[in-house]
Amino acid sequence: MRKILVFLPVLLFCPSLLFGMDWKVLHEKADKLTLQEAMEAVVASKDSLNEQYVLGLVYLNMHQDQEAYRLFNALHAENPGMAELKWGLAESCRRLHETAKAQELLDETLKQDPKFAPALISLAYIEYFKMDFTGSIRLASRVIRQGEDKVDLNNYARAYAMYAGAKGMLAHYGGIFSKAIDGLAVKTNLDKAQKLKPDSPAVLFGLGSYYLLAPVVAGGNKAKAEEYLNEAVKADPLFADVYVRLAQLARIKGDKKKYDYYLNKALEIDPGNELALDTLSGRCKFICTGGEE
Repeated sequence: MRKILVFLPVLLFCPSLLFGMDWKVLHEKADKLTLQEAMEAVVASKDSLNEQYVLGLVYLNMHQDQEAYRLFNALHAENPGMAELKWGLAESCRRLHETAKAQELLDETLKQDPKFAPALISLAYIEYFKMDFTGSIRLASRVIRQGEDKVDLNNYARAYAMYAGAKGMLAHYGGIFSKAIDGLAVKTNLDKAQKLKPDSPAVLFGLGSYYLLAPVVAGGNKAKAEEYLNEAVKADPLFADVYVRLAQLARIKGDKKKYDYYLNKALEIDPGNELALDTLSGRCKFICTGGEE
């Protein structure tokens, strides 16, 4: 009885301990909802924490990152001990290019739950754009090793796509052995991602980028690149990275008008987009054009 009396005040002052989120189920639920449906569910459930979390996920899916930030910031302030809400705030910050804050929150999240796949994927993106491709691969591998039954389908497919993308960058910057070993891993892992979720914008983008950037001898194919990138646009018209690759494809074809259109479209959607700014600057750290024609 004494132990119960001691524990009750902790619950009263730490409401997050009263909740247990089945985050895998909630992520898969959010992937099937429209924004209107998610909002109606919050109203119908009288502001259930689970439904608010799902609404935040739908905001992220719809690229309404400011709305996601506002919601997750409020939820995290009320429930600072919940790893899921800390991740939601971190992912919102990452998309708004507040990278230092995002990384700090993600590090805290993974200290609480080292296997929390969404946080591992978010951090893998950050490491990728910091050009720590080995770190990105390591984080994606931690998701893959958990198995499909432990991770929501979207993030599990993303893990393979991220692994493939980072391997491609290692091959690009590496020597002959890296090009052979890491380069071979790119398509293999993209195929695994495609088998898991063929309609995923991230997977379609990965395949389009592969066919655009790979040399012909390694499977490069500009027609296939255009096909997959256009499919990615149809699946997610606000996916800024896709427009950057379409711009690069237009440049290869010598179509300056389309190049300008697609690059401006990417920056209109996301003015801080790393891939677009890298291409615009001419630094091309993340590869600006495809391989040989």
